[in-house]
Amino acid sequence: MAFRILLLTGWLLLGIAGAVAHCYGPGVTHSKLDLAAQHIGSAEKSAAQQDYATTIDQYEAALKVLPEGYTAQARKIRLEKAKAQMLNKQLPEAHTDLRTMVDELTADPTADQKLLADARSAQANSQYYMTWLMRLEGQGREVWEPEAESARQNYKMLAEEAAKKGDSTASKKHGEDLEASIRLARIDLSELQGLPLPSQ
Repeated sequence: MAFRILLLTGWLLLGIAGAVAHCYGPGVTHSKLDLAAQHIGSAEKSAAQQDYATTIDQYEAALKVLPEGYTAQARKIRLEKAKAQMLNKQLPEAHTDLRTMVDELTADPTADQKLLADARSAQANSQYYMTWLMRLEGQGREVWEPEAESARQNYKMLAEEAAKKGDSTASKKHGEDLEASIRLARIDLSELQGLPLPSQ
């Protein structure tokens, strides 16, 4: 009888220890990943409905609960958040975040190259829009020209890389973006003022 009580007590303690380990170990990670996935799902749904303010909030919430060590996943979330910011008239914030992210990815030899290309494309777009806005605001060439030149270089790099991979669709698109960035730098301000703002 005493042996059975001892065995039962040991079994119960083992169950409690397992539960504690789950709550403070891998279980916490899984719970956080599940919660992050829920926020990402909500963000994607909001983006489809063009509710970009909510999209941004949901991506921020996902980043807050994402466990440490999930760097690649965090970068993907940050990129989608920056894209939503551009669509939500938060261009300066997105522009800053994208520049930081492209620098991080470029310096990381283990970084996903597809993600880098996507981030570089978004960065080039933000630079293009920033150039357009700075020109409309009447800022001097010394202010907006570096942004225009950086956009041009990014579009050119993206077009060349896509061509090397045999992706003619992407190569054509980036080539058209490159031409647009060159025209933006050359067009007279009076002509620019008569054009509608490009969609972000």
